[in-house]
Formats: sequence, C-alpha cells, structure tokens
Amino acid sequence: MVTFGFLADLPPAVAGGIRVAIILVLLIVIVIVARRLIPRLITAHIPKLRKEHPEQLAERSNTISRVIVQVVSVLIWAIGIIMILSGLGVDVTPLLASLGVASLAIGFAAQNIIRDYFYGFFIIMEDWYRVGEVAIISGTAGIVENITLRRTLLRDLNGTIHIFPNSRVEQASNMTRDWSRVNLDVSVAYKENLNDVISVINEVGQEMKKDPAWGQDLLTTPEVLRVNNLGDNGVEIKILADTKPIRQWALMGELRRRLKDRFDTEGIEIPWPHTKVYFGNTLEGDK
Repeated sequence: MVTFGFLADLPPAVAGGIRVAIILVLLIVIVIVARRLIPRLITAHIPKLRKEHPEQLAERSNTISRVIVQVVSVLIWAIGIIMILSGLGVDVTPLLASLGVASLAIGFAAQNIIRDYFYGFFIIMEDWYRVGEVAIISGTAGIVENITLRRTLLRDLNGTIHIFPNSRVEQASNMTRDWSRVNLDVSVAYKENLNDVISVINEVGQEMKKDPAWGQDLLTTPEVLRVNNLGDNGVEIKILADTKPIRQWALMGELRRRLKDRFDTEGIEIPWPHTKVYFGNTLEGDK
C-alpha cells in the first residue's frame, strides 16, 4: 500500500485529508493518461494483427479503445477507493473478503449480465462490427453508435436508438465492412428495345464514374448485370457497382436521378401499373 511518510508529523485528520486528495489527483491523472495512451497503443499494434485501410483501422481502434478504456477506468477507480479507505485508517481486509463473497453471490444472481459481458468480449475481439458501421442485428438495421462489453447501441434511419444486450446478438450482418455495393433494379416498359436501354444505362454509369464528385466513391463502374425479371408491369434490369463503405445509398439515389433524367431525354418509358376498364363494348384491338 502507498505510504506518505512526510505526513507523519501532521494531525491525523489533516494527514488523512491530504492522503485522500493526493490519491484522487493520482487517480485522475492515471485515468487521463490511460484514455490517451490506450488508443495509441491499440492503433500501433492492430496493423500487426490485420492489414486494413487507414479509415477502417481507425474505426476498429476506436471501437476496441472505448471498451478497454471503460474497463481500465473501473479497475483504477476500484483500486483507488480501496487505497482511500486504507489511507483513512479503515481496515480493508474484511471489505475485500466481503467483496469476494458478494461478487460470488452477484455472479449467480446476475448470470445474464455475465453472459452479456462474455459475448461482448468475443464480439469485439472477433470484430463483428465497429462504431460507425451499418449492421443488421436481430432484424433491425442501423448505424452502430456504441459498443461495450454489456450492450450494443444501434440507431436506425428514423433516429430511434435500439439497445441490444450482447448475449442476444446471436447473428449480425455487417453492411459496410471493407466495401459496399450498389444493387439496383430498374424497370422499363416491354415495348422498349433492351439493347438500347442497356447501352443507355451503361453510359450513365460511365459518366457517373468519371464525375469528380461521385466517381471517387465508386470502386467499379455501375453497369448492367442482367435482365433480372419479366415483371407484371415491365422488364427489370439489375445494375451493380462496388463502392466505398457506407456510400452505396447516396450513390444509388444519384444513379436513380440520372437514369430518370436520361430516360426522359431518350423517350424510354418507366412503367407503372395500368388498369383497363370496359363498359360492355369490345375494343377493336381486343378482337
């Protein structure tokens, strides 16, 4: 235990107060240093485990750092409280023994919480998802806002925050790891010449790839993969392109806008549901 010999000549109350103040200052300094040092150590050592893009490395480091800093901070303050009590002359031996028994009792009573921490450890170490990525957890999609050993926070497109105990995260789908993809179906009327339509779509994709504002987020040029379906109202054409992580939705919106403008210019019809109504007379075209 830390001793303060220079306080021996002071009154016990004054000496005890100074001890507490010194320990609190030391604890605060240690916590601040840990919060700054741990992320740097993690960032320096993660590349040895996995080679990644700098942006992805930063996201992963941030996720792991948050958890480790929280655990270390709790341990530091727990040790500090024991030191403060000892410095005030309190016999901490019975306290430590009581804490051991209480921890055992709490462990049996809080098995689900312990399970959350256990699952959370492996979720973080196995790198299922990171803060800032878009994931689907238990059927809910959203941006991962925070991860601890206890729970995962997910915010959906409506701004609603969803809280998942880590023991309930049996399966997760990461939508933005390493790269993402534009997966877009476009419908055109049956009367259109598909070869011409495919040529127009590929031209729009090439123009978008060359655009300085949008092309930097495209890893491949948007182009037609195939005629995907002969639908009830039109022919569906599938377009694919690889993108930087989390940029696929913005790129799909811009691609839809450009295709609509180009289809209007080329006179290509985008189908919509039609209903024919007959009032007892047979139309000439239906004979």
